[in-house]
Amino acid sequence: MQKLQFCVIGAINDIYITGSNAFLAGSDLATLFVGRTYTIEVYPFSFAEFVEYFGYRDKYEALEKYVEEGGIAGSYEYDTLKKKYSYIKEVYDTMIVRDIEDKHGVKNPAVMDGVSDFLMDNISKPTSARNIANVLKSNHLEATDKTIGAYMKYLCEAYAFYKVRRYDIKGKRYLASTDKYYLSDHAFRYAKLGTKTPNFGDVYENIVAIELMRRGYEVYVGAMRNGEIDFVAIKDGEKTYIQVSYTITERETMEREVAPLINIPGGYSKLLIAGTRQHEMQYEGIRVIDITDWLLEE
Repeated sequence: MQKLQFCVIGAINDIYITGSNAFLAGSDLATLFVGRTYTIEVYPFSFAEFVEYFGYRDKYEALEKYVEEGGIAGSYEYDTLKKKYSYIKEVYDTMIVRDIEDKHGVKNPAVMDGVSDFLMDNISKPTSARNIANVLKSNHLEATDKTIGAYMKYLCEAYAFYKVRRYDIKGKRYLASTDKYYLSDHAFRYAKLGTKTPNFGDVYENIVAIELMRRGYEVYVGAMRNGEIDFVAIKDGEKTYIQVSYTITERETMEREVAPLINIPGGYSKLLIAGTRQHEMQYEGIRVIDITDWLLEE
């Protein structure tokens, strides 16, 4: 959700640290002290940290709570979900959106809110400035593609969202038209948009995306002629192709999820992460694992 910048100036003991609610100060310092900064990513609580913090013994119960409450640790001080979401919403509105508006002199906060809400509502879906502009226009909010693109960039610089680029696996090139955006913490979505129609598949995918980044992977979306791979994760030169699903209890769902992985040529690692509540298994060379077990792996 934010980054701490360690700026070493002159002697090794002169270290300056920015963090707390200074979401934008880090990038400013990195520019000011170019070549003399080291960035450490700081994310909200992971599922493993959540389990340890609360001492859960039932990992499935813990996952249900984590999906509901997220990883914003300050919200854990409150005793009801309503209070937790109120706190999380205040964090987002004050420490992210308001900072962006002040820093960049945003002239139309309603458009900024519209962009933010759209990205929240469409985590895991290919998104572009143009399709956001079209949706906002239908809601009587006018803004150019350039303005909306700038607002999307500001939200990523503030670590509210992470942009994941789409990559043509066969053609080995980036696709410039659309990217995917994932929230730094999925609970922002519930706190801001409500929980009437939660899409657990999207939330699972968001959790996996952030966990991959936390573990130090480069993360891309794999585009194919007849489908898409949720994530192409690269670390130490090794590629892992990953599909994420809320459930694969129905045979049709299982076949749909594994089909893109089966079509990947070569001996790459392939992984299907889902809410199986079963022991890990192999299917057509694909490792199928329950999301709780994968999130708890070291």
